[in-house]
Amino acid sequence: MKIDVVRPRDLGEPELSAWRQMRRASPHLASPWLAPEFAQAVSHVRDAARVAVICDDTGLAGFLPFEPCGPRAARPLAAWVTLAQGLVHRPGFEMTGSDLLKGCGLDVFEFEYLVGGQPWFTSDENRTAMLLDLESGYDGYIKFFRENSPKSYKTIVYKERKIQRDIGPLTYEYASDDHFAALLRWKSDQYRRIGRADRTAKPWVAALIERLRDVQTPEFSAPLSVLKIGDRPVAAHFGLVSEGVMAGWFPAYDPELGSYSPGLIHHLRLVEAAAARGLRHIDTGTAGDYKQTICNGSLPLSEGVARRPGAASALHWARTAPARRIKRTIVGNPRLHALADRVLRLRGRG
Repeated sequence: MKIDVVRPRDLGEPELSAWRQMRRASPHLASPWLAPEFAQAVSHVRDAARVAVICDDTGLAGFLPFEPCGPRAARPLAAWVTLAQGLVHRPGFEMTGSDLLKGCGLDVFEFEYLVGGQPWFTSDENRTAMLLDLESGYDGYIKFFRENSPKSYKTIVYKERKIQRDIGPLTYEYASDDHFAALLRWKSDQYRRIGRADRTAKPWVAALIERLRDVQTPEFSAPLSVLKIGDRPVAAHFGLVSEGVMAGWFPAYDPELGSYSPGLIHHLRLVEAAAARGLRHIDTGTAGDYKQTICNGSLPLSEGVARRPGAASALHWARTAPARRIKRTIVGNPRLHALADRVLRLRGRG
């Protein structure tokens, strides 16, 4: 077994072609976050980005995108914004986790949204990605929505009629070249209101978004979906699409029209357009209260740290274990979690 660690932007067409083929052969690796196009885009805005290229006697066997986060320690590529992480590999690939880390020059690999089928990494906590399953098409999804949440569905239909009656007719565009600035402004305002870090304000994230917008190939695209009244955008979503899967990334709506629920109206238009284009599902990220209403599928994810014995591993444990323990305590206690969320929201309003 041979492992070379290189910059994703330096990969050649043979490696990129093999990477794509591995994802096609394993549906659990289909997330756009695991696409070579995403890794290459990150590599152009983050010089520390790396990918381990794994070869065995029969040729290319796997790719592990990562970024250093300490001495002989790493986390998945662009971990702060990705919601699916892991090793992209050929079916039947075998290697011990210890040998994998050693070949990458690592003693520690952190992960937060590890996809299934990754026996090289032991998880500490299970998570769930909520999906909009479109295998039965738009009609099948609407049937689920109407049966599972009849009140919510009727409310959306009512508000769609009301906003058109009060303001004007709605139009929808699946892939728009306009109104991206409005989406980013709404998203920044939303982050501030809920007291969360504004991901779009990070220079490297902004640069990554701009680079991804220019990637439009049969294998990968990043459509900006917009709902409008006339020339006025009222809701939008920027996501990534690859191998029949959309990764939801930045949904937002005009807060001035919040009483009309433009985000949910846009949600139904996006589902209809995605289903018409043959997408299998839309990954909306980890669970939330409203997602329990609109989502009809799920995928298992996991969080944890893989370690090899050594000084770097011990140092990493000493540096990160207390914070991870506190986080698990807060997340696992509904009262503490609610209190933490309330504090963050109050800070955001301040």
